[in-house]
Amino acid sequence: MHPISNVEFILLQLVAECRHASGYDLMKLVEQRGYRGWANIGTTSIYAGLKKLSNKGWIVSSESDRKSGKGPASTPFALTDTGQIRLKHEIVDSLSSTRERDIRFDLGLAALPLIEKDEAVAALQARLDFLSTASTEVRMKYESQGVQLPLHVRALFLHPLFLIESERTFVSNLINELLGE
Repeated sequence: MHPISNVEFILLQLVAECRHASGYDLMKLVEQRGYRGWANIGTTSIYAGLKKLSNKGWIVSSESDRKSGKGPASTPFALTDTGQIRLKHEIVDSLSSTRERDIRFDLGLAALPLIEKDEAVAALQARLDFLSTASTEVRMKYESQGVQLPLHVRALFLHPLFLIESERTFVSNLINELLGE
C-alpha cells in the first residue's frame, strides 16, 4: 500500500469527522485546529488534495442545495467505504510505527475517535514495541562509539534517546487512559 501525504491524511480525517463538509468548511477547520502549521497545508493544497482523494475513490462529492452569497453552491464531500478502510489503516499505521518527533503520529492522535478503542490500544502497544526497538538501536550505536565522545556526538545520541523514553511514557499513559474510559 502506497503512503498518502499528510494533507490527504488530514482531509480524510476531517471528511470522516464532519460528514458532508465542503472545501470551505474543511479550510476553516484546518485553520482553526492549527493543521496549517503542522502539515504545511494551504488553501490550494486543500482543494488539490480533495481532487486527489476523489480521483482515488476515497471521497465523493454531491450537489448541495445550500447556497449562500453570490458564489456557486458549495460542494460537500463524504467518505466512501474504500476511503474509510484507507483512513483506518493510516490511523493505525501512524499510531503504531512512526518515529518520535514525527508529525504523522500527531495526526494519528487527532484521529483517535475515528477508530475503535481496541484498535487504538493495539496500535499504541505496537508503538511501544517500535519505540523500544528504536531505543535499543540508538543505544547500541551510541555504546559502540566508545567512552570518550565529544559533547556534540553524545548529544546526537542522547537527545533521541531522551525523546524516545519521553514518548514511551506518554504512550503508556495514553493507553492507561484509554483503558480507563
